[in-house]
Amino acid sequence: MTKDLKKYIAECIGTAVLVLFGCGTAIISGDILTTAMAFGLSIVAVAYAIGDISGAHVNPAVSFAMWIRGKLTGKEFIFYAIAQVVGAFVGSLLLWAIVAFTGTDKAVSGLGANTTSNLGIWGSMLVEVILTFVFIYVILGVTASKEKSHLAGIVIGLTLAFVHILGIRLTGTSVNPARSLAPAVIMGGEALSQVWVFILAPFVGSALATLTYGILNVEKVKKVTRIKSK
Repeated sequence: MTKDLKKYIAECIGTAVLVLFGCGTAIISGDILTTAMAFGLSIVAVAYAIGDISGAHVNPAVSFAMWIRGKLTGKEFIFYAIAQVVGAFVGSLLLWAIVAFTGTDKAVSGLGANTTSNLGIWGSMLVEVILTFVFIYVILGVTASKEKSHLAGIVIGLTLAFVHILGIRLTGTSVNPARSLAPAVIMGGEALSQVWVFILAPFVGSALATLTYGILNVEKVKKVTRIKSK
């Protein structure tokens, strides 16, 4: 098995875990803090499980930021995103099966699909851009040096929980196009008609965070570039 294939399989598994446990807790518990921690702890677990293999992006918006920073090639970004979307569908289908066994109405559970119903399209777009900006900016900051790398999984997981606490009652919190796409496609209807917001907004937030990080940390970025060039 090639190194690249291992990365894509790891991203698929990691995203499946995130969607299954995060969205699963959302529909089973319904409690904001519990759901936020489920998403956050999923990232912590995944980060330490597959971080050495693929970097544990488990989110196309994260991979997009790494592509902008030059840490992924265009080809790698595309395959990362495909693996993440496949993983999200695996997680959502497993959740769909679990919901079926519990006898819960899948139409009521929504499988954790995001919604613009509370804020409208543009309000939801604004919230998701802000949440993703914060999430990606923290990722860029905590992974910028080896000194912080051992804490990266915990910090990133807590940040994901942090943004969910604000966003759950507003949009359901996406910050992850793959996590939003899979439940929406399976549910169809209104969830599918709105999903473009939760695909576009995280990419916009990711791009803004990456560009802002590059501007505010230009000397650090140049230093890393010089070291690599040597």
